[in-house]
Amino acid sequence: MDRAASFALALIAAAALAACSKQEAAQAPTSTAPTAAKSAPNDGGIDWVRAAADAEVDAAFVRAKAEGKPVFVYWGAKWCPPCNQLQATLFNRQDFIERSRAFVAVYVDGDKPGAQKLGTRFAVRGYPTTVVFGRDGRELTRLPGEVDAQQYNEVLALALTAQRPAKELLAAARAGGQGLGDADWRLLAWYSWETDQQQLVGKEGPGPLLRELAQACPPSSADAAMRLRLKALAAQDAQASPVADAVEQRAAVTALLADAAQSRRHVDVLAGSAKEIVAALSAADSPERGPLVKGFDAALARLQADGGLSRADRVMALVARVKLSAPEKLPALQVELREMASRFDREITDGYERQAVITTVAWALEQASLLAESDALLQANLARSHSPYYLMSQLSANAKKRGDTAAALDWSAQAFAKSEGAATRLQWGAGYLRTLVELAPKDAARIEATAAALIDEAAAQPDAFEARSGRSMQRIGTLLRDWDPVGEHAAMRQRLQQRLDAVCAKLPSGESRSVCEGALRPAATT
Repeated sequence: MDRAASFALALIAAAALAACSKQEAAQAPTSTAPTAAKSAPNDGGIDWVRAAADAEVDAAFVRAKAEGKPVFVYWGAKWCPPCNQLQATLFNRQDFIERSRAFVAVYVDGDKPGAQKLGTRFAVRGYPTTVVFGRDGRELTRLPGEVDAQQYNEVLALALTAQRPAKELLAAARAGGQGLGDADWRLLAWYSWETDQQQLVGKEGPGPLLRELAQACPPSSADAAMRLRLKALAAQDAQASPVADAVEQRAAVTALLADAAQSRRHVDVLAGSAKEIVAALSAADSPERGPLVKGFDAALARLQADGGLSRADRVMALVARVKLSAPEKLPALQVELREMASRFDREITDGYERQAVITTVAWALEQASLLAESDALLQANLARSHSPYYLMSQLSANAKKRGDTAAALDWSAQAFAKSEGAATRLQWGAGYLRTLVELAPKDAARIEATAAALIDEAAAQPDAFEARSGRSMQRIGTLLRDWDPVGEHAAMRQRLQQRLDAVCAKLPSGESRSVCEGALRPAATT
């Protein structure tokens, strides 16, 4: 959300566990969800338009134009930890609820029939993605779901009053920045680059562009410049040498780490990308590495202890310390993590927050080589989660990591069986198929049965070859080709192809049908 080769942790990364909003101590929630949270947004006074079809979205835009309001689109899913974090710490805040009166709020649940077509329409992929559109229907900006709730509201306020879309601001910034004010630079700095989907960034990724913007940002917009600097460093190629201006950048970051208020303001980047930033600023075993890691550890420990931050961010701060620690310091950090896991499990009463935080803590325990503790936490929370299949996928990943093939297969099978929602079923099914081809490659009968069942499920969905669902179906083809590179199971794959061809034949001509027809075939013939 790259954290593990297993399906479960790939889901965690895709969900971007680092992307969790924070709850300000001064802002008490206006409502509390029950332990078994609902899948839809906790309304709490927000007039959500629940859309799963073009007509419903079109009606929302017509209404927005008539009322002279922007449109706020939230793309999420029931199981997604950072989506649940938004529910627990942002959508129930009184200031957000009051601000929602100024826009038309549209919720697109990715699992509703037809919703994946809207994912293609809006060019959204990862959950959660929030997009603001102007009164004229043009996309203004994408908001970062990982920042502090108060900061989110600040950026949202900028978006609602923006005179130009982020795309135009970016063009102006790259052309010298004339006419751009501090608000414009802040809108660019807090743009959601992780959910951009090539709206502003090309296939080369955001790294070079963020470095360019960081250098172009004027000193008068110091806060935006620092944000861009950190994001650029975090996006640096992990295999590359430290950045050319590492001395200057290291000094700026070191000063930031020593500043409690400023490091808190950028906690999402510091906690989520500490290891990447350290690597971008210092070579391994260099004299500069030690002091930089020490500065990070002190700042992260301060953030970890900050009761005004969300529990999810405090966990991520501790995980960052684990990733940067020397082996001899790991036992002490393990003690801190065990205590944090026990306390948070005991304290959390909100169902949305539980889904967001417990899954993050379980992953943190796994990262700190505490697999038994991670398993125990996950199993104790299965009955308390509204999406236990997510936790089951993590249990499968833990079992795989410790070499327990039978348990990994069993938990993955249970996760698929319990998964709910059209798009989620295809995603979890592809994950189960991956577990089978990796851990039981000789079980051709079960591999074929699983792939066939997924094709049949896709046949019953109106948008199985759109957006995330389309990628799940393509992933199935990739897994089967990698599993059978020399054609030993050509007859079985031909049976599956014929099964899929029957589905594709019923689709109208267009991109969706092309995805269907190429899903199981080699890329060269797609």
